[in-house]
Amino acid sequence: METSELLKRVRKIEIKTRGLSQDLFSGEYHSAFKGRGMSFSEVREYTMGDDIRSIDWNVTARFGHPYVKVFEEERELTVMLLIDVSGSGYFGTHKQLKQDMIIELCAVLAFSAIQNNDKIGVLFFTDKVEKFIPPKKGKSHILYIIRELLQFKPESQKTNISEALRYFTNAIKKKSIAFVISDFLDNDFSEALKIASGKHDVIAVRIYDKREKELPEMGLVKFHDAETGKITWLDTSSKAVRSQYYAAVKKRDQKLKETFMRSGVDTTSIATDQSYIVPLTTLFASRGK
Repeated sequence: METSELLKRVRKIEIKTRGLSQDLFSGEYHSAFKGRGMSFSEVREYTMGDDIRSIDWNVTARFGHPYVKVFEEERELTVMLLIDVSGSGYFGTHKQLKQDMIIELCAVLAFSAIQNNDKIGVLFFTDKVEKFIPPKKGKSHILYIIRELLQFKPESQKTNISEALRYFTNAIKKKSIAFVISDFLDNDFSEALKIASGKHDVIAVRIYDKREKELPEMGLVKFHDAETGKITWLDTSSKAVRSQYYAAVKKRDQKLKETFMRSGVDTTSIATDQSYIVPLTTLFASRGK
């Protein structure tokens, strides 16, 4: 991609997503992702009703009457975007590719984070960690992330979500908000997800195309797996073939739902032909409650 074209695309995404994050998501984001930690603020004299466990015994002994420690919520958060850049993202039959949706969604989340004075970092993954951008603040950092989203070329096309989660858990020590943004077309990653969600606040954002859930009747069709390169011919005019496909999709969706529930992970799904505004605001609102 030419530099001038890249800058135009970055600017276009910045204008749209920064506006959305300011107008639509700023309040919802703030409510949904409050600081989880508590930091020491000051000591004050004990008053009736204070928790005796908060008494500062050293200060109390010094002044001869009880003082308590006062804590305040830590507002600054670290937000990590774990972004699936595997081959299956370059698929889309309505409006845009899954990767196009992911780019815009990540930009919105990034701008929402910096408006809340949070740090934002990114981890690109396939079946390995392709690139890690440590969390930082600032508009220039966000624009760097967007440029990387637009022009990054992964070395692999396959998917291993477990590997990404393990790297993230080891790399980020402080508890953070982690958005795993993927189509989740992968084998079992439940154990790694459970470990990550035990340490961090993990949200799964599933991006899908409607054609992945239903098989239209189009006769004999050649399917190419972008991750493995495998070619499969399917007779989509066969009712039995379409029924088997639907049953497999339903089984996979149910397994994914159970994996998220067991791991205590909040989740939302967004199709390539729909706006992400409603799913995101619904997610933020449910967490804010």
